[in-house]
Amino acid sequence: MEKENKKKRGAHGEEDEEEDEDGEEGKELEAWERAYADERSWETLQEDEEGLLNLDKKHQQQQQRQYRRRLQSAAAAASNIQRGLIRYLYIVIDFSRAAAEKDFKPNRMVVVANCVEAFVREFFDQNPLSQLGIVIIKNGVAHRLTDLSGSPESHIKALGNNLECSGDSSLQNALDLVHGYLSQIPSYGHREVLVLYSALSTCDPGDIMESIKKCKDSKMRCSVVGLSAEIYICKHLCEETGGNYSVAIDESHFKDLLLEHCPPPPAIAEFAVASLVKMGFPQRGAEGVISICACHKEVKIGGGYTCPRCKARVCELPTECHICGLTLVSSPHLARSYHHLFPVTPFEEVLSRTSSNDRLPRTCFGCQQFLPNPELHGPFVMSPLELIMLTILLWLLQRCVPS
Repeated sequence: MEKENKKKRGAHGEEDEEEDEDGEEGKELEAWERAYADERSWETLQEDEEGLLNLDKKHQQQQQRQYRRRLQSAAAAASNIQRGLIRYLYIVIDFSRAAAEKDFKPNRMVVVANCVEAFVREFFDQNPLSQLGIVIIKNGVAHRLTDLSGSPESHIKALGNNLECSGDSSLQNALDLVHGYLSQIPSYGHREVLVLYSALSTCDPGDIMESIKKCKDSKMRCSVVGLSAEIYICKHLCEETGGNYSVAIDESHFKDLLLEHCPPPPAIAEFAVASLVKMGFPQRGAEGVISICACHKEVKIGGGYTCPRCKARVCELPTECHICGLTLVSSPHLARSYHHLFPVTPFEEVLSRTSSNDRLPRTCFGCQQFLPNPELHGPFVMSPLELIMLTILLWLLQRCVPS
């Protein structure tokens, strides 16, 4: 009898183990686990007929969907919505002890630094007349890492040299610090704050509701991208100031949420007052000429730009003259601002032409060359990959349609 019971127990035990294995195999991974479950990244590579390496089709389609989403969000700028050309944005980065968490590989701090670098370059590409600054929160205190300027390299270099996280986070101290700087911005400038928050709490010295009220009264638009969970005070801040609040799931999602803040947001109707702004177009200084830089207060040789009003020397454009306060820009900056505010209308993918009345032309509309087979070489009938490549060419390089 004992032997039979053991056999039955063994049989039941094997069945239970098989059921557990089947359950584990059939269990779907959570969204935040998918990025870490498959470490065999080389399996996504495939060889084509010529022996070249290609990414997996699923991975390629996912990248195309993400890029189309960014293009569709940017296409909203083509509508009749008033937007700000001159933006003054402060990025507030939470470098408290919560930034050392390793739910983002290798940790939140490194992921945030890499994504901010990509955001800074994209921000100045789409907003050439705007200025940006960085504020970090550490040990319960907010520090201004860089001043408002139009140099992406200076921001990236300063951030790379200060990658340390410690202490608690204080959202109120950051808002008070940024409010003191943005309250001095002229009325034609759009004041914005983008907070990258890692902590689940805030350690404040006073009433944070008063700080939020001051930001609202100063017409500051505050947006928050969280790396942990949704926090009520962050959501309340965005609702009061007209910003956006979102929480990242993984690294790619965090980068997409961050890059969505690059295009100029719609201006608030009661704050969007049209005004004329005096601007100067300085000439570049001759090489080998020794002069004193007004922005760094140092003696430099060659390069730089000369203010047309007071003849002071500045290192980069766009900026404001430190002597007379004149806004200094160049003509390409204005042209690029126009192209990004009114981009090319997004294309529509057409798979087939079944109607006899809807025939494709025999010549290309752009270059007027003869098309031997319009069904294959037509300007609107193409594969999803060709559609993406054409969109990249016209949107990011030429910024116009050949018509």
